[in-house]
Amino acid sequence: MRRRAFIAALGSAAAWPLVALGQQPDKTRRIGVLDGGAETDPIAQQNVAAFKQALAALGWNEGSNLHIDRRWSAGDINRTSSLAKELVALQPDVILTGSTPNTLAIHRQTQTIPIVFVAVSDPVGSGFVKSLSHPGGTITGFLNLEATLAEKWLELLKEIAPGTKRVAVMFNPQTAPFAQYYLKPIENMASKLGVTTFPSPVRDDNDIESAIEELARHRDSSLIAMNDSFVLVHRKLIIELAARHQIPTVYSDTIITMEGGFISYGVSLPDLFSRAAVYVDRILRGAKPAELPVQGPTKFELAINLKTAKALGLGVPPSLLARADEVIE
Repeated sequence: MRRRAFIAALGSAAAWPLVALGQQPDKTRRIGVLDGGAETDPIAQQNVAAFKQALAALGWNEGSNLHIDRRWSAGDINRTSSLAKELVALQPDVILTGSTPNTLAIHRQTQTIPIVFVAVSDPVGSGFVKSLSHPGGTITGFLNLEATLAEKWLELLKEIAPGTKRVAVMFNPQTAPFAQYYLKPIENMASKLGVTTFPSPVRDDNDIESAIEELARHRDSSLIAMNDSFVLVHRKLIIELAARHQIPTVYSDTIITMEGGFISYGVSLPDLFSRAAVYVDRILRGAKPAELPVQGPTKFELAINLKTAKALGLGVPPSLLARADEVIE
C-alpha cells in the first residue's frame, strides 16, 4: 500500500495555511452543512471528519464555540430544496455545500448568508461567482474539476485494459449538470486512443442495470463512473454489476476502490474539505466571500484493486503500480 500526493500548480489560487488566526473565539458560531452524500456513507463521514479536524486546528470546536447543523441530500435532487430551506431558516453564520445542485439550492434560498462550496465544477457557468479570482458576491469555494482529470480516466482504462474499444461515461444529468465539462475532453482523448466513447445518463437503479447490461453485450467495453453525487451514492450497485458482467470500470474516489471497485483516480475530497474549513474560519473572523478566490484541486489520488483486476483477468503494469497512492491486495 502506498500513498503519494500529486501537486498541481494553480495560476490564481492562493494557498491558505491551516493555522489559527487571531485569538481563540469566545462566541459560539453556527455553521450549516448541506452534503451531497448519505449520512452513513464512509465517503461523507471521511469528508466531515476532515472538515471538523481542520476547524479544530483553527480554534473552532463543536460543542464549545461552534454549532454545526448538517443535512444530507444523498444524491437525491428532489430533497435538496427542502433541506436548503431548513438550513437557511436556522440563519447560520456560514453554510458549507457539497456538489453543484446543493450549492444552487442554497443560493436560491439566500443571497445574504455566506456560502463556501466544495466539489463544484463550473461555478461561473452555474452563476455562483463572477470569476474564479474575484467571486464578487456571497459565494466562494473549491473546484473538483481539473483539465486533465477526464482524460486521465480514459488513459488509465486503456493502459490497464488495452482491449477496450468502447467506453460509456455514467452520470445522472440532474446531479451532474457539469457533465459536458468531462465529456468533451474524454471525446478528444478517445480520438487519440482509437476508442469510442458515449454518455450513459442514469436516474435510478434500473437505468444503472440496463446501462451495464448493454455494455456487457460488447466484450471490448469499459466504464467511467463520473464524480457525481448520485453515482457515489449508488456505487455499490455499480461495483456489483461491473464485477458480474466483467466490465473494467474507473471511479473517482479511493474508497470506492477499497470497497471493490477496479481503479480510481480523482481529486482528494478530504483535502478540499480541509481547505474549505480555512475559508469558513476566515469568514467567521470577518472576511467576505467576494475577497476569497475560488481555488482548484491540488491533491489527486490513484488507487488500484489487485483482487478486482485478477477477477477481471487483467494484469496491472508495474509502471502503473509504481504510480499508485493506494494498492488494495
